[in-house]
Amino acid sequence: MTTTKTDPLQAQYLTFVVGEEEYGVRILRAKEIIEYGVITTIPNAPPFIRGVINLRGSVVPVVDLAVKFGGAPCAPTRRSCVVVVEVERDGQQTVMGIMADRVTQVAELPEDAIEPAPAFGTGVRTDWLLGLGRTDRRFILLLNTDRVLTDLDIGQLEVAAA
Repeated sequence: MTTTKTDPLQAQYLTFVVGEEEYGVRILRAKEIIEYGVITTIPNAPPFIRGVINLRGSVVPVVDLAVKFGGAPCAPTRRSCVVVVEVERDGQQTVMGIMADRVTQVAELPEDAIEPAPAFGTGVRTDWLLGLGRTDRRFILLLNTDRVLTDLDIGQLEVAAA
């Protein structure tokens, strides 16, 4: 009898805090964490697009999830950072930044510790979530980065930057 071992990286999530909530993205989608620094604002960009950063010569849009989810903009602190993630758009990989108040950990969440996204109470559309990661003391909202950072949003940014 042969058993297939699940890739341990599939169960790992980089977790970070925005406002009062803790979010997670699949570790394989997280490319790096950079210190919050100079962000260039883009005229006519959607309100949740903080602006763009120069990441080794590439223009990377930065999203403020607090605004995207209907809250007040994040106020940068000395612990603020940008979580750089890779999203799939039209079959192509695109790099985006997510503004975070702070990064918390890399959480190991086995399949049985992930609950389906509830239809109420999270403040986040359920199609933007992979589920709710359950730990001993809290829940982590696991983001579907391909859905949260949608084609329409990226398209809006490209139009604003043109």
